[in-house]
Amino acid sequence: MLILDTKMSLKDIIESDGEDFFPDDGMIKAVADIDRMILAVNAGLHSDLEELLLENGSKQTSLYGFNIYESNEIEYDSLINPPRNREDGYPRGGRDVSSPEKRELIKEIVDRWILPC
Repeated sequence: MLILDTKMSLKDIIESDGEDFFPDDGMIKAVADIDRMILAVNAGLHSDLEELLLENGSKQTSLYGFNIYESNEIEYDSLINPPRNREDGYPRGGRDVSSPEKRELIKEIVDRWILPC
């Protein structure tokens, strides 16, 4: 698990962390702190990345989970998202990030920290 402090490719993230949790899927899990504009990456569960960010000063209400694929596609799906969706006024939002504004912020954070494949 890493909190990125330099822009990296997915391959570099996996190599530097020494762990490839989803080799058959070509993706990594990530959690963005939309207030601090930082990104935690590469764990088996979004909740592990959420905990890492909380331990490093993030507020839970600022954290959203998603997956990043080698194709640079972002899948806004995580079990940590439903409480954020309710707070954002989307009570039936499910596991996706329901707020278009929050999706845009997440995309901006990903572009800031993840190199295109």
